[in-house]
Amino acid sequence: MAAKSKTMQQIRNILQQKANGLSIRAIVRHSNYSRNTIRGYLRLIERSSYTLSESLKLSDEALGELLFESETPPTADPRYLHLQQKLPQYAVELKKRHVTRQLLWEEYHESHPPEGGYGYTQFCHYLNQHIANKDVSALFVHKPGAKLMVDYSGDKLGYIDRQTGEIIPCDVLVTVLPFSSYLYIEAIPDQKQEYFASSLGNTFGYLGGMPDCVVCDNMKTAVKKANRYEPAFTELIEQLSLHYKVTFMATRVRKPKDKATAETSVRVSYTRIFAKLRNLEAFSLAELNAQIREELDKLNRRNFKGRNYSRHDLFVQYEQPLLKSLPSTVFEVRKTVMAKVQRNYHVQLGEDCHLYSVPYDQVGKQVKISYTQSQVEIYADHRRIAFHARDRRRYGYSTLAAHMPENHRAIHQQKGWDGAYFLSQAASIGPHTKAAIGKILESKVFPEQTFTSCLGALRLAGKYGKDRLEKACSLLSEAPRVNYGILDNILKNNMDKKDTTGESAFKTPAHENIRGPKELF
Repeated sequence: MAAKSKTMQQIRNILQQKANGLSIRAIVRHSNYSRNTIRGYLRLIERSSYTLSESLKLSDEALGELLFESETPPTADPRYLHLQQKLPQYAVELKKRHVTRQLLWEEYHESHPPEGGYGYTQFCHYLNQHIANKDVSALFVHKPGAKLMVDYSGDKLGYIDRQTGEIIPCDVLVTVLPFSSYLYIEAIPDQKQEYFASSLGNTFGYLGGMPDCVVCDNMKTAVKKANRYEPAFTELIEQLSLHYKVTFMATRVRKPKDKATAETSVRVSYTRIFAKLRNLEAFSLAELNAQIREELDKLNRRNFKGRNYSRHDLFVQYEQPLLKSLPSTVFEVRKTVMAKVQRNYHVQLGEDCHLYSVPYDQVGKQVKISYTQSQVEIYADHRRIAFHARDRRRYGYSTLAAHMPENHRAIHQQKGWDGAYFLSQAASIGPHTKAAIGKILESKVFPEQTFTSCLGALRLAGKYGKDRLEKACSLLSEAPRVNYGILDNILKNNMDKKDTTGESAFKTPAHENIRGPKELF
C-alpha cells in the first residue's frame, strides 16, 4: 500500500466499487489508483470481522479505526521491556553536554538482555518516540491586558562617544503584551536596578497604563532566590509592586517556554530593529533610543503576515481599555543601609561619601538610612529622626541647625554672619543704633574683623535695654569712631542718663596722643 493514505471518501469509493462487483483492474481504470493501494485496503477489510457491505455502513471514525489501527509497541518482546525501563534515564543523559545517541546505544548494547538488544536504528526510533511524547507544548491563551512579559536581549546595541570615538555598549530591555504582541524596547546603560526600574516605568508610560501582572525570568535585578513555587523577589520589586499596584511573577529556572512570547519578541527585535540600526550611528544614549523608538513604532503598526491588522490595532482595541491608570508620582528607587552616628552627630552615606546630620542625642546609635535619587531619610527604631535633600558632594556635610547642641548652634550662626545681618538687628532697636553699627563695620578693612564688636554692642540691649542703647548711640552720632568699649563705658557710667543740653554727653579722655584742639566736641 502506498505510504500516503487516501481520504476516507476515496477509500469508501474503492470499497463501494468492489462491493458493486467491479474487478481490481476496473477499479484502477476508474479511480486511477495503483493496484497495490486497492489490494491493501481490501486486505484490511478481509482481516477484520466485517464484510464490504457492513464496513460501508460504519461511520468514518469507526472505519478509520478499522483500517488505521495504530501499531502497538512490542510489549511482549523482552528486548522492548528491557529498553523501556531505561528510556527515561537515556532521555536525561542525552541533555548533558557531549552525550550522543551513539554513545548511549553503545552503553545499552553492553548491558542488553540475553535475548540480544536492538540495533542502533531501532534504538534511536524508540528513544526519539519517548522524547517526543515527553516534549509536547501546551497552548496558552492570554487574556488582554493581563500580563506584561519582560526580558533582556542577548545581543547589545551601542552608541559612539564623541570625545574618544569609543563604542559604548548598552543592554536592551524588551517588554511585550502577549495577547497583542505589542512591544516596547529601550536601551539602558546596564542591568542595574535603577535602570531596570526607570525602563519599566517608561514601558508603562508608553503603554499608557499598567497590566495586572509582570512576568520576568530569574534576573538578579528582580529575583534574589529562585524557586519554582515561591521565588524571593528583591526589595526593588516589592517597591515597584507597591508603587504601580502590579503583581510580579518569575518563570521557572531554565524554562524559556514560560515566557515564549518574550523570547519570540527578542528574535523579532533582532530582525526588525537591531538589523535596521546596523548602519546608523548614535552619539548618545538618548539618540540611540530615539532611533529605536522610530523603528519600534513602525514594527507595532506593521500588519501581521497574512492578516489585515497589526499589533497596535489589537492593543488599542482590546488591551489599552483594560490597563490600570498610571500613578500620579514618578517612581524612585529607594535603597536602605545601616550606619552608626559619629561623634559629630552625622552619618555617612557610603554611595556618595556625603555626611548628613541627625539630632545630637543620637550619637553612637545605629540608624537606618533610606534614600532615593532626590532625598535621604534617617530612622531610629522605626521613627524618622532626620530628612535631607540628597547631596552628592563627596565628603561634604549637610547639617541642620535643629540637630545641634546650643553651643554649636551659636557657632554655626556666627559662621553665617554678614554686615547686612547686624544692620538689620540694629535697625530693630533704632536708627541711631543702626548708624553706630554701620560705623563699627566701616572701622576695619575687612568687615569680618568687626563682627564680634557688633555682636557685643547689640547684646548691650539685653543688659541695659533697647532705649538706653539707642540713647547711648545717639550721643555718638557725631563721633568719628564707635566701638563696643565706648558704648559699654557710656552705659556703665550712666552717661546716657545725664542732661546733655548744650554740651556733648561724652568727651574723649585726655591723654598725650591727642592732636589738634583739646576738645573734640
